[in-house]
Amino acid sequence: MAKRPIGARRRPRIVHTVPALRKALADLRKRRETVALVPTMGALHQGHLALVRLAQRRADRVVVSIFVNPTQFAPHEDLKTYPRTFATDVAALAALKADLVFAPAVETMYPEGFSTRIVPEGAAKAGLEDAFRPHFFAGVATVVAKLLIQCAPDIAVFGEKDFQQLKVVTRLARDLDLATRIVAGAIVREADGLALSSRNRYLKPDERAKALTLYRVLVRSAEKIAAGADGASIAAVLDDGRAAIAAAGFAVDYLEARNAETLAPLAAAGERPIRLLVAARIGGTRLIDNVGV
Repeated sequence: MAKRPIGARRRPRIVHTVPALRKALADLRKRRETVALVPTMGALHQGHLALVRLAQRRADRVVVSIFVNPTQFAPHEDLKTYPRTFATDVAALAALKADLVFAPAVETMYPEGFSTRIVPEGAAKAGLEDAFRPHFFAGVATVVAKLLIQCAPDIAVFGEKDFQQLKVVTRLARDLDLATRIVAGAIVREADGLALSSRNRYLKPDERAKALTLYRVLVRSAEKIAAGADGASIAAVLDDGRAAIAAAGFAVDYLEARNAETLAPLAAAGERPIRLLVAARIGGTRLIDNVGV
């Protein structure tokens, strides 16, 4: 949709509190324009910016939240070292002419005495990310629910790279009767196929080269399954894929074929659509990826 100018502003309006957010949103909605939300944890890369562009195509105004959510990190995970590049992020959003950045403090999102959280089930209990990060989806669901309530956007855009998260958030909005429609953004990849991720910056050069194994295994496995693999033969395809990933130097958390809508294990021969999902660690970096079949 074509944007209308909002004065001479050269960068997005930045707000840090919920009252300021709601006032800014009221200003954006004065002309009955639609609003999209793109939730992020900052450290923006071209994958995030593709989500912003998608939001701009679907709505008149775009809000980007930047908040490193502590409740989705376990004590042993990288909360303290997670990259924070706020000035660079705002500059990138200014280049795209995003309208508003919501950058709350932890105390704003979780004030003293905060004692409510959302504990999702369904896709959040699929035995994928939740098996290795059991705290994760309660943290995600709680912060996303707060953002959707605070912003009340017409749509919210989430990337398919975090496919299980996308399914959890989609069900959350539906189950809580939120008016926001969840829109999926396709995975953005490097020219060689590596899925863009804020954590790719942690890869050493040799690890970066080996990281391509994940996508190659996913594509090769998807091709075999699409060609007619069923039941036991799908299991064999996945076993071969896990072996190839391990041979490249990864510690494999999972490589699974799941129902693409529910993320439940495949229940019948010929069941479609299928999503292949992988998570593996190389060096100190954990990578995830997925492809459809």
